Amino acid sequence: MPITAALPRWDMQVVFPSLNSIEFHSAFLELERGIESLEALFHHYSIDKGSSHGIEVFDELLSTYNGVAEQLRTVNAYIHAFTTTDSRDELASAKDSEIDLLHVRMRKVTKRFNAWIGDIDLNALLESSEIARDHEYPLIKAKISATHMMRSGEEMLASELEVSGMMAWSKLHSNMTSQIQVPIEVDGKQELLPMSLVRTMAHSADRSQRQKAYSAELATWKTVEVPLSAAMNSIKGEVVTLSRHRKWDDPLDEALLNSNINRQTLDAMMLAARESFPLFRRYLRAKAKALGLEKLAFYDLFAPLGDGGQKWEYSDACDFVVEQFRTYSDKLGDFAARAFRENWVDVEPRSGKADGAFCMSLRGDESRILMNYKPAFGAVSTLAHELGHGYHNLCLDGRTQVQRSTPMTLAETASIFCETIIRQAVVKNGTPSQQLEVLEASLTGSCQVVVDIASRFLFEQGVFEARKKRELSAREMCELMRRAQLDTYGDGLDSDALHPYMWAAKPHYYGRSFYNFPYMFGLLFGLGLYAVYQRDPEPFKERYDDLLSSTGLADAATLAKRFGIDIRTPAFWRASLDQIRKDVERFEAIIEEKR
Repeated sequence: MPITAALPRWDMQVVFPSLNSIEFHSAFLELERGIESLEALFHHYSIDKGSSHGIEVFDELLSTYNGVAEQLRTVNAYIHAFTTTDSRDELASAKDSEIDLLHVRMRKVTKRFNAWIGDIDLNALLESSEIARDHEYPLIKAKISATHMMRSGEEMLASELEVSGMMAWSKLHSNMTSQIQVPIEVDGKQELLPMSLVRTMAHSADRSQRQKAYSAELATWKTVEVPLSAAMNSIKGEVVTLSRHRKWDDPLDEALLNSNINRQTLDAMMLAARESFPLFRRYLRAKAKALGLEKLAFYDLFAPLGDGGQKWEYSDACDFVVEQFRTYSDKLGDFAARAFRENWVDVEPRSGKADGAFCMSLRGDESRILMNYKPAFGAVSTLAHELGHGYHNLCLDGRTQVQRSTPMTLAETASIFCETIIRQAVVKNGTPSQQLEVLEASLTGSCQVVVDIASRFLFEQGVFEARKKRELSAREMCELMRRAQLDTYGDGLDSDALHPYMWAAKPHYYGRSFYNFPYMFGLLFGLGLYAVYQRDPEPFKERYDDLLSSTGLADAATLAKRFGIDIRTPAFWRASLDQIRKDVERFEAIIEEKR
């Protein structure tokens, strides 16, 4: 059931001709040799906790590490481009398994490096080494991480077991969900469609089709709940065990360190978010009224209003995004035009392809973007969002791999900013129907990132707390998810038509812990930055690119201070949410006018 004809796929041949080409094979061998040389270097200097070496050794180790990590980035992204677009590709899966082992070896090197940094006089090192000064913040984080490390042998074993533990369960989830075929009736005919395509039917203007897709989706998740709940239990159980041995009070504390924020910042943001739930429920009730419904079901969340609005063919979306990006800067517009010209985007939904959308750094200033395009403004917004990630990668070009390490909280900054650019363009210049469409798409997205993300956060907290005692059944996970949705969506949705299997649908639970609150941070921080831009556009632009270039060089609070923002108090987050409040009020007014 193709959405539109001849949607482009990304071009990977500019990197290597194919996975079985001599060029790729040579690059893979070179990467292996690079890791072997790095390991030999660490062995030669006996780098570990308690080692004592001078500036020359530090400079040599970090420079070599950055070079190997750069090789790993490109080879890994190249393989990932195949596994995410065709999970049935056996060669890609084999190479993915091989590179997993290389990742493990690099993590073992990283742990040895962190253990070493934990024992040295960091102030003295910073005074004597220019390379150390260029990497000051990553070294500070390394020193903190060292205080949460097990003994060296235990850390090395934990790294090796990840391949057959967390990584294997994560891969199981990815492979299963990308290959699931959902039996569903479409236009009077029974068909088998990829789950990713069935989930796009949530955007259908036909409520009966949305309900059929929702029912078919839930029924299909039910058939695979046993292996997916086993994957969830195993991953969360592994995290709980390792967190205890590493003396973290809670898995969330480690996630906060990785996110470059502290508990005070998270609590301030979540407080403001919870205060905003009644506002989002007003939006959901207004949308129900516009659709002629007493109350929205979960499958109505993405329903279009009216006739579904303008049909955005992919080529039109590309032209629009480039045009609007140029209103901000030629650099941003040129970047988007280059991405389309060089086929950086894999667009069409198809069997075996991962659901959702993402952007990955490939090499130098290049990225690749995956999405499952539907010809509606929501997909145009997603395209702008992912291009924002690509622009962030462009600004990071020239940084070392250690300096490029950006937390999820700040990784969403450019994507939200780019979304806001195109949204403001239509709200300002579009017809009333276009403005309503964009306003609706924006509020749907904001509701997902504040309300739904909050539900996912609460769910994951609940799973971790329960998993400390025992495994959870699939039924218990569904009940936890349902309670989290009731706690956040409240009376904004029909309590008898929620989505208890969202834990199965979202891949974020099957990898890094608490891969949820950073999205909320990104949205609200991005909105706050856009407000600063509107007040003083020209000086903002230079500082903004520098911010994107520095996201691995300081904590989020320090970077925010450059723009006069204090993220550790609820006031900033409330101000960002007030921008959404204005959209809700405008949306309510339009709905009333049309009645």
